[in-house]
Amino acid sequence: MLNHYEAAFVLTPVLSEPQMKEAVDKFEKLLAENGGTVLHREEWGLKRLAYPIQGKTTGFYCLLQFDVEPAVIATLETAFRRDERIIRFLTTRLDKYAFEYAEKRRHAKSANVEPKAEEA
Repeated sequence: MLNHYEAAFVLTPVLSEPQMKEAVDKFEKLLAENGGTVLHREEWGLKRLAYPIQGKTTGFYCLLQFDVEPAVIATLETAFRRDERIIRFLTTRLDKYAFEYAEKRRHAKSANVEPKAEEA
């Protein structure tokens, strides 16, 4: 059974734009090879870090949303740890509410409109 996941990671700032895109493509390919489907990819660009990590104060932020078997997450995180270009990462399983919100956010972003928070 495929679960919905989101992986946010920070790449070292010494990379050029093509090198950064190649690194992200590598992880998309890893997911595809293991039966996953990448639903969405966001590259947030070079941002300032909240605190220095490995002596760096900036990094390239990227977000991947994907569907994959739970066993593949260990493989993905091992690849994150082994890649010296990744300075931080976080992989999160999305429940149905978080997935619905991510879908709304993705569609709103494509229409250049911020999603409205639903009132209870």
